[in-house]
Amino acid sequence: MDSGTPGPVLASRFLGNQRRLTLIRMESGLFAEDSQIRRLNREGVLLGGAGYAILLQVAHPAVGRGVYEHSDFTARPINRLRGTLTFVYGLVFGTEEEAERVSRIVRAMHKTVVGPGYNALDPDLQIWVAATLYSSGIRMYEMTFGELDAAAKDEVYRQSAVFATALGCPEDRWPTTRADFELYWARMVDSIEVGDTAREIAAGLFAPANPLVRPLARMQRFLSAGLLPPRIRDQLGLDWGPGRQRMFDRLFAVVRAVYPRLPMAVRSLPKNAYMWDMRRQAARGRLYRRPKAAVRALPTISRRRNGAPVRSAPGRPRGHRVR
Repeated sequence: MDSGTPGPVLASRFLGNQRRLTLIRMESGLFAEDSQIRRLNREGVLLGGAGYAILLQVAHPAVGRGVYEHSDFTARPINRLRGTLTFVYGLVFGTEEEAERVSRIVRAMHKTVVGPGYNALDPDLQIWVAATLYSSGIRMYEMTFGELDAAAKDEVYRQSAVFATALGCPEDRWPTTRADFELYWARMVDSIEVGDTAREIAAGLFAPANPLVRPLARMQRFLSAGLLPPRIRDQLGLDWGPGRQRMFDRLFAVVRAVYPRLPMAVRSLPKNAYMWDMRRQAARGRLYRRPKAAVRALPTISRRRNGAPVRSAPGRPRGHRVR
């Protein structure tokens, strides 16, 4: 890093199969380089909680219905992950201009996500989506590195409010303290009733059409089931038992022993790659733009029209993605 130049930070540019790094100067962002939110979200191991966050989001009936009506992520899970990580990494590691652009685009997309019983601009739904991102990150980090001290936890919690405010949620709606959040979280987990829509979305998420993605989907199913609150896991119909719990515990024992010893260049590779991709797409004017080809809808989810089930037709466009 050129410490004699005021203000710049370095971002890594990821180039295809050659995978060489080119350093580019960027302006400062919303958070300092040594902030807790950056220390946490730079870690690639946090991607292990992606399915956990998604399942918690769609477990909320209103969020689940909005995702079903306006998202195609079960047909294109990699694109869904790309969109979510562009949002998270853009806010945490982007320049102020990049963070504002990502936030503005997502808010504009969400204006169209409206239907019976849901509205993506509802602050209650925005808080829940942001809460799952925060919970996923902190759980994966602490299961890998050990528990953060209280001051560090408080800092990353305060900074994580950006995930809600970037969606358009008023700042005062985010629970004020970490203790307030824990009460909110417990109340939500205890009160959410998972419906058929969420169960079928989960089934589609873990059975992707692309055979190359299936091994990752199976791993995400296993990690998600182990991370989810038992009540929600059971309602989603994810199998679990003592044998799977032992496998889960052994897996994380290995992760705790190996992952922290990896070089930071390896641990932060996903973040660097997605930041490079975000900047490339932004330069081309394609940030969050849908592909021209129609995307296959979920064929397994049934809606009811006049009391009769109606299945979605393959190849039918499904509107904008939602977070």
